[in-house]
Amino acid sequence: FYEKTLDAVKSWFTLFGWPKGQNPISIPHSLRCDVCIVQQTVTPEKNFKRKVYKDKGFYEMLVHLNGQPIPGIAVSQSLSSDPVERMFQLHWQHSELLSFLKSQGACLPHVMPEFLLTPEDYELWTEVNTGMRVSRSSGKLSGKHSFVLDNRTFETMSKRAWTDVLLQMYKVFVLPRISSRIFSDPLSLESLHNMPGIKSEPLCSNIYSRYERTILTWLNKNYEKNRQIVWKDSQRGGIPPTRWIVNFDQDLLDGLVLAAQIASYCPYLIPTHFMKMYTDPRTHEQFLHNSLILVKALHAISLDMDVKV
Repeated sequence: FYEKTLDAVKSWFTLFGWPKGQNPISIPHSLRCDVCIVQQTVTPEKNFKRKVYKDKGFYEMLVHLNGQPIPGIAVSQSLSSDPVERMFQLHWQHSELLSFLKSQGACLPHVMPEFLLTPEDYELWTEVNTGMRVSRSSGKLSGKHSFVLDNRTFETMSKRAWTDVLLQMYKVFVLPRISSRIFSDPLSLESLHNMPGIKSEPLCSNIYSRYERTILTWLNKNYEKNRQIVWKDSQRGGIPPTRWIVNFDQDLLDGLVLAAQIASYCPYLIPTHFMKMYTDPRTHEQFLHNSLILVKALHAISLDMDVKV
């Protein structure tokens, strides 16, 4: 699940995260090492600058999505040539990043600034903050006990931390662009009359934001409006029943809800693809069958984005 999430995050930010077209990223390496790339191009005696707009660093992506830089952090900044001082600068910078994202509504209580450092800077951070040397291969400490990650665990934690930072950036910078206008189609309002509504108040859910609940409302509307149109002549179970879509995992597993959304905008896919779907799938094979048809439909309209079943 995490690997699929990671692939989806990399794909979206590679395609849409940058102001000047696509820019492939790797998580966490290209995000945490953009400074180190610049460091290798200058002499050790001088301070080096990371020119974000030239090197396509992480903060260029943040400025593009947010519309403005983080207060207190310049787009182009100088870092010390002293390894320890530079590590503290980067640790402070990551702290400011997390604080800023949290102030915008991001949920990142589990991500510590040190998890966003490079392995070399994390080693310096552990040595400075614990007053001891750390064996990066074994994770063994000499001195008093402290919570320190070994090399392999740190890499896993760093990948997860950067992934969650990107997901929360999408949540606070991209999702709010979704329109929350009230649907005025009388036919759709009548068909949704007997369905429970999804509240839009900010505090009515501790899982989904107001914008995510707007998407759920959109999914409910289109599914209820289109299920009888898409599968009116279905030979694989008839018209699927009414359902209340309240999450983005279980309620989308059978592919029917997503097919109904696509059919709203590409009705020509109904006879060629969606008519072949099971409308009451019960076995793993039937779920896979529906998923394969959905992926083929996305390929047909060139909207695959490396989608995998």
